[in-house]
Amino acid sequence: MSGFQPEKIRVDFPTLSRRVRDRRLVYLDNAASTLKPRPVIDRMTRYYEDEVSNVHRGAHYLAEQGTIAYEAARAKVAAFIGAASPAEVVFTRGTTESINLVAQTYGRANLNAGDEILVSELEHHSNIVPWQMIAGERGARVRAIPVTDSGEIDFAAYSRLLSTRTRLVAISWCSNALGTVTDVKAFVDAAHAVGARVVVDAAQAIQHLETDVQALDCDFLAFSGHKVYGPYGIGVLYGRAELLEAMPPYQGGGSMISEVAFEKTTYAPIPQKFEAGTPSISAAIGLGSAIDYVNALGLGNIEAHERGLLEAATRALRSVPGLRIIGDSPRKAAIVSFVFDGIHPSDIGSLVDQEGIAIRAGHHCAQPLMRRLGVPATARASFSVYNSLEDVEALRSALVKAKEFF
Repeated sequence: MSGFQPEKIRVDFPTLSRRVRDRRLVYLDNAASTLKPRPVIDRMTRYYEDEVSNVHRGAHYLAEQGTIAYEAARAKVAAFIGAASPAEVVFTRGTTESINLVAQTYGRANLNAGDEILVSELEHHSNIVPWQMIAGERGARVRAIPVTDSGEIDFAAYSRLLSTRTRLVAISWCSNALGTVTDVKAFVDAAHAVGARVVVDAAQAIQHLETDVQALDCDFLAFSGHKVYGPYGIGVLYGRAELLEAMPPYQGGGSMISEVAFEKTTYAPIPQKFEAGTPSISAAIGLGSAIDYVNALGLGNIEAHERGLLEAATRALRSVPGLRIIGDSPRKAAIVSFVFDGIHPSDIGSLVDQEGIAIRAGHHCAQPLMRRLGVPATARASFSVYNSLEDVEALRSALVKAKEFF
């Protein structure tokens, strides 16, 4: 374990002070959503109490202050992910909308009959279904990149699938279901060699791994605020400036225009071209505060702490009779997916909940992956900055008790 002190960090997260079923809350559902620290909550409250106003074009003080805070959040995101400019950061409602935006704008403008989109079997549904939708509309074809038995995207199979017909590759950096971390740069380089663009789903990576979109050399990258200690309803689409500038708008309305006339409407420059209507101002500001919080802790420190928790949890769960871990890639984020033969994952989740432990059970919006691995669903424990070895032991003990119940 690192020198991290989760007991001190826990104080920053009000939810962890409550008791669940008359027990200390052990929150191990971080892959679904991280808890929110007090600085994020307080910053959003301050906006609503002192700064509330719509942003852009307002001629009064509150509009000016709100706009400054909103655009400052965009600049923080740009710096956090290594974007060349804040103009390359589009605010959306989340990863799902970010990917749909690319599919419906870049995809509609650039995909044609016979073109191919490569999507791995590791993906969340939000990085599969949008590509199926646009492929059906444009006459293109979605092809699945196989996953190995250990839960990794098969690079050799990927290399064989790549061809001059490949127009776009969509892959997750980190699997939400298994925690597998993909060597994204290798996949990007191979795609670019055949002239394809790459969309990276970073929803699970953003809170665990240092992100530099220029080093990754990806064309698009998407993530959600609520995965990285920020609020719900805010997400990010990073796109290379030249690609965003060439893409048509996603939606029409206020804020995304330069001039409207019945004869012709012209659009605002990026990123405003893709942000029609009133944005989620407080959520964007909250995301900026969440990034400040992560930067203060240091992503390197977070990664080291979570690696120690992953190693401890893997050892602990392997000691539980009848438990089988699903996905044993040597490079994983702090996510452990597992099954008990003969016990449905939902029953596992319900039983450990009686001990005050929050985990997730189901197919994790990754049904193709579940079918590939031969399981209908898994139970999933996922760890974060405020988790400790005590939480790992609480989970192990609860699972032993759950197994005895059956």
